[in-house]
Amino acid sequence: MKALFAEIRGAVLATLILAVVCCGLYPLIVFGISQAVFHDKANGSLIVDPDGMVRGSKLLAQGFTANKYFHPRPSAAGNGYDAANSNASNLGPTSQKLKDAIKDRVNAYRKENGLSENESVPADAVTASGSGLDPHISPRNAELQLPRVAKARGLSKEKLRELIQQNTDARDLGILGDPGVNVLTLNHALDSGTAKP
Repeated sequence: MKALFAEIRGAVLATLILAVVCCGLYPLIVFGISQAVFHDKANGSLIVDPDGMVRGSKLLAQGFTANKYFHPRPSAAGNGYDAANSNASNLGPTSQKLKDAIKDRVNAYRKENGLSENESVPADAVTASGSGLDPHISPRNAELQLPRVAKARGLSKEKLRELIQQNTDARDLGILGDPGVNVLTLNHALDSGTAKP
């Protein structure tokens, strides 16, 4: 009986020590290091105005529809760009519903950007990402939207190309993936007044 109580006491003591270490000390150490070394990323990569107003996260798309903004990829997340309902449409390549949606999006994209009927449209302009919240569009997508935004804002195309370049994220580690234009940071730069004619 004495051996059983010794085993129980050892198990309880080990559980308490592991609870303190794993549920207290370790999370505090990781939190402290992340705040000290990766403060911006650890807090959601937020975009904050000089007056302290949070405009969004560099990691999540937002729905922009006005002509004066660059538009993100379509979203299947909830009612669109809803981070609480992040998901894809789950429609496969043989789905007629997906084919019809893409056809409608291609026509709408060409119309809003003044493209001819035979102009090719980038895939990211008419298909949602896996999360429905991808903050990036391809440089080609941004280039096709550029004339519409330049006209709506009265800015030169050269100035907009400069802003697109400044808000383009390079390939990860220089080799993984493709460069992508962060739509939220680009539109924020346009609204912040840094873009002058």
